Amino acid sequence: MSHEPRLVEVRKNILKQNDLVARGLRQRFRDAGVFVVSLVSSPGAGKTSLLEQTLTRLHPRFRVAALVGDLATENDAARLARSGAPVRQITTGTVCHLEAAMVETALDGWALDELDFLFIENVGNLVCPASYDLGESMRFVVLSVTEGEDKPLKYPTIFNTSDVALLTKIDLAEPVGFDWDAALASIQSVRPGMRTLGVSAKTGAGMSDYLALLEAGLQSARGVAAAGGAAVAGGAS
Repeated sequence: MSHEPRLVEVRKNILKQNDLVARGLRQRFRDAGVFVVSLVSSPGAGKTSLLEQTLTRLHPRFRVAALVGDLATENDAARLARSGAPVRQITTGTVCHLEAAMVETALDGWALDELDFLFIENVGNLVCPASYDLGESMRFVVLSVTEGEDKPLKYPTIFNTSDVALLTKIDLAEPVGFDWDAALASIQSVRPGMRTLGVSAKTGAGMSDYLALLEAGLQSARGVAAAGGAAVAGGAS
């Protein structure tokens, strides 16, 4: 007798419960006025280096914090703490992705209304994280130029569940013979119209455009929240 129907039902229930928690988190984030950004990538794509530079550059002007997912170690959290921003590690054990309940638990004791940005670095994996909403405002899928131009074709779901594609380590594009046109074509074939940015955490190339996108996202989200609050107040008068 096949157990496949039972496994499918269990998976549906798990995802349904995750979506409920994520929905609650998203509302908490909106109420607090914090813009939440998640980063997903395969191992070695450079998202920790990117996040370290992001926190370091934003910290002087904004209130920033980060949650970092990893299977076993706390190395990334210790590294990111050098930015001066509050950082917490989420150790997942054998689970190859973060779930909304993990994020909810990790936030215990943090005053979200005292933050402008909260960054969530997912476990290095391009498969499992695609199915799990974390309540984020914006999801970036990170692809390094050293991984090959066809990664979007191999992992289309993560690109379809992300808002922006970030091509990292662009300082290495020429040495490794990275084909920009082929990479962009792969992304667009999977997700037509997807915004794509190239950055280098090492040289700083492209970082200004990336940070400007984050700041615009924060201002837009707060504008929508303020308009919603005004509408509620007006309706109650």
